[in-house]
Amino acid sequence: MQIAIVGQGYVGLPLALQFARSGVKVLGLDIDSAKVEALNAGRSYIHHIPSEAVAEQRAAGRFEASTDFSRVREVEAVIICVPTPLNKNREPDISYILNTGRTIAPHLQKGALVVLESTTYPGTTDTDLREVLEQGSGMKAGVDFHLAFSPEREDPGNPQSRVAEIPKVVGGLTPACLERASALYRKAIKTIVPVSSCRAAEATKLMENIFRSVNIALVNELKVVYSAMGIDIWEVIDAAKTKPFGYMAFYPGPGLGGHCIPIDPFYLTWKAREYGKNTRFIELAGEINTSMPEYVVHRVADALNDRGRAVKGSRILILGLAYKPNVDDDRESPSYVLMDMLHQRGAIVEYHDPYVPVIKPTREHPHWAGKRSVPWDEATIRSFDVVLIATNHACVNYRQLAEWADCIVDTRNAMRDCPTRPGQVWKA
Repeated sequence: MQIAIVGQGYVGLPLALQFARSGVKVLGLDIDSAKVEALNAGRSYIHHIPSEAVAEQRAAGRFEASTDFSRVREVEAVIICVPTPLNKNREPDISYILNTGRTIAPHLQKGALVVLESTTYPGTTDTDLREVLEQGSGMKAGVDFHLAFSPEREDPGNPQSRVAEIPKVVGGLTPACLERASALYRKAIKTIVPVSSCRAAEATKLMENIFRSVNIALVNELKVVYSAMGIDIWEVIDAAKTKPFGYMAFYPGPGLGGHCIPIDPFYLTWKAREYGKNTRFIELAGEINTSMPEYVVHRVADALNDRGRAVKGSRILILGLAYKPNVDDDRESPSYVLMDMLHQRGAIVEYHDPYVPVIKPTREHPHWAGKRSVPWDEATIRSFDVVLIATNHACVNYRQLAEWADCIVDTRNAMRDCPTRPGQVWKA
């Protein structure tokens, strides 16, 4: 069997390698020729995916990358793993999905299966994507070709996360579409969770991420309240999670990052308005989470004021640019917002992140493109007035940081096990 996976990023590449390990021949399609060249040379460009994993499947002849989307005619199934961002008005942008659909439609073979994995609002697969596929192919979904939705559940940087072990939710346009998609995923995934429709599967993914967004907002709000009361939120969470039932630990931070939690809930809020419904709970969670960088900046100002300094003119080091620990993914990272806010207040801002040695161009923060991570050494760290821990990478030596830095603002409780001086560490 041969399949194509469109999009060889943080979702598509791990999925492609898992299918290849399971004996399926995989064609990885991507518009980025540099990525394609690297993959065909057996090199990974994602930190937590070793190059050996790519090289092994290349050598076995089970994985190949290409920019030629006409090769869809060679495969029995196409899995779409492309970005679904928000536009500048915080409205869903499904253009990547639709453009992919238009590109592959003329090359679809009769009886082929198309599965969308990109997170989106309910109805995208069976209306928007279906329409462009039918128009471009001249075939009818559910009759001439199969159509399904199966949400990605990738957890980058988590060594316990295995693609094959994560249950796969699948919803089809028709019962036959569901069976075809389930049969495909059974080749690579141990547990398949069939649901009644594409829309139910789309809604499942949104529920998972909205659940996380709302609970993170709760602990972020409690962090601010408890701080005013002189209570350490981290101590409270550690105590609460000893309860063996009825509680699940979530942790505060400087804001939300990544391509899921800051974005996906708003796909539902936008779609809900079409039905005359308001999602006040989701929107409130979004407001709380997006306000966290402002709170962190105030804590930085408090820490500086305690030392008789203003934010303006101070040298501030952002420790961690990636949106979560131990990955090189900086999409939607709150660190960029913190850098912007501190820079606007007149601070001299630098960053250190071993996973992001240089900042690549981004749509939201193009002005930081080309900036490089400062070195990790005593002289460099001592040159800053404040070190702001935004991402707690495991490879950072926090004991050295405690020795070298006079003032640390810690948004991740990274300094909890390090001996520090009184007043040295401010929690935010």
